[in-house]
Amino acid sequence: MDTEAVIELQQVGTRFGSHVVHEGLDLVVRRGEVLGLAGGSGSGKSVLLREMIGLQRPTAGRVNVFGQDIHTLAPEQALLLRQRWGVMFQRGGLFSALTVRQNVGLPLREHTELDDTTIDEIAEYKLALTGLPPEAGLKLPGELSGGMLKRAALARAIALDPELLFLDEPTSGLDPASSAGVDELIQRTQALLGPTIVVVSHDLELLWRVTDRVAVLGEGHVLALGTMQELSRHEHPTVRSYFTDTHFNDKRGPAAAAAH
Repeated sequence: MDTEAVIELQQVGTRFGSHVVHEGLDLVVRRGEVLGLAGGSGSGKSVLLREMIGLQRPTAGRVNVFGQDIHTLAPEQALLLRQRWGVMFQRGGLFSALTVRQNVGLPLREHTELDDTTIDEIAEYKLALTGLPPEAGLKLPGELSGGMLKRAALARAIALDPELLFLDEPTSGLDPASSAGVDELIQRTQALLGPTIVVVSHDLELLWRVTDRVAVLGEGHVLALGTMQELSRHEHPTVRSYFTDTHFNDKRGPAAAAAH
């Protein structure tokens, strides 16, 4: 990991009518790191992720990705930039009428000139990387368990070998065993492909296991930024609540800090 900024948020402000979500928010994501975004309900974690991938424009400030302000790019420039990242959405985001293999191959069909046979082979390889058996690619998303669906969604997110990967609540709705499998999957993906990863999560165990640093959002700002070990000793009450309040900590939370 180096200190080069892959994502740089400068004085980002987000408002919905009179409701302020972010105000003067600054954050840098370094190349090669796994950065967690944490915070209570309403702190704007998922909103910030949508601003990073260009699905939502902030009310104020700049969002630079790979050195470019993504909200001022021409459409063709934005399209080229989006091909450099992959997104794993919270609910998978797979098309229900397509098989899992077709879903994984979709970015390749949209952005490359590869033939169908090659695309299917790459899709099968990506599914194998995420630990899914070959027969899973022939199923529809609705036929997969929650854990398998998360793996399929990650396989699609890495279809184009992205430099940057966004993961939105990758363990939400999963039992502890499946959640632990997703943790390992993220670690393996980072080790094999080396992308910069931004993960939105309220799952303490995932944050302990996979992140290099975590930004805790609250009161419109980044309240704290550091390793989980550093944050576990932080004095701000909202930050401390992540280690004492099971509302934030999901099913695996109570034992997470003790294990580390």
